[in-house]
Amino acid sequence: MITYPFGVGSTRTRVLEAGKGEHALVFIHGLGARADRWRPNLDALASAGYRCYALDLPGHGFADKGSGFPYGVPGYAGFVGEFMERASIREAGLVGTSLGGHIAAYLACERPGPVRALVLVGSTGLARIGADARRAIGQNILDTTRDGIERKLKYVLSDQALITEEWVDEEYRINNSPGAGEAFTRLSEYATDEAGLDRDTVGPRLAGLAPPIPILLVWGADDAVVPLTVGEEARAAL
Repeated sequence: MITYPFGVGSTRTRVLEAGKGEHALVFIHGLGARADRWRPNLDALASAGYRCYALDLPGHGFADKGSGFPYGVPGYAGFVGEFMERASIREAGLVGTSLGGHIAAYLACERPGPVRALVLVGSTGLARIGADARRAIGQNILDTTRDGIERKLKYVLSDQALITEEWVDEEYRINNSPGAGEAFTRLSEYATDEAGLDRDTVGPRLAGLAPPIPILLVWGADDAVVPLTVGEEARAAL
């Protein structure tokens, strides 16, 4: 696996790349996460013959932060699409988790040509979630205290043994790096606003694509963030 900085327009990000296969996969992380979440998947799928990429979304990880980016699903989908163009990825399977799945699905609806298939892992964005859930997401992203970050990791990860002191410390420093506060404030506003996250729901559009794109839904039976019932509803709708 290699890691390198990459420019997408005026925004700089960081890319993890593994494998030399003919077929490309682009991995998109969720809200408050970063490309490193995909490291075990990149190596495994590279060994299976795929060419794999994961990138930090603006406001996250080692990407540019601050208030100058159009934070939200449409802005992120445009960013991933432009990354694919600049990286000369003519077509790829998109793999997204949580908000990353929403971004992947939105990009597929806007620009289906380069999207070979979708793998949506515990994905948001397939149906409206309502004001209470949006408010909880908006408040959650703003908690970048060390205790808050540790609590969030324990909430989203099933295997608690994966959470080390070093990981919490690293996450704390990244999520409190220059510009992160401004980025998370903008994302919190986007999540909370009725004209934001729920407005950009893409389930019906995705179901109506012609020709249809192959879609794999991956869900954990004990997913506490996006429950299995959401996945079952999404499967029925698609």
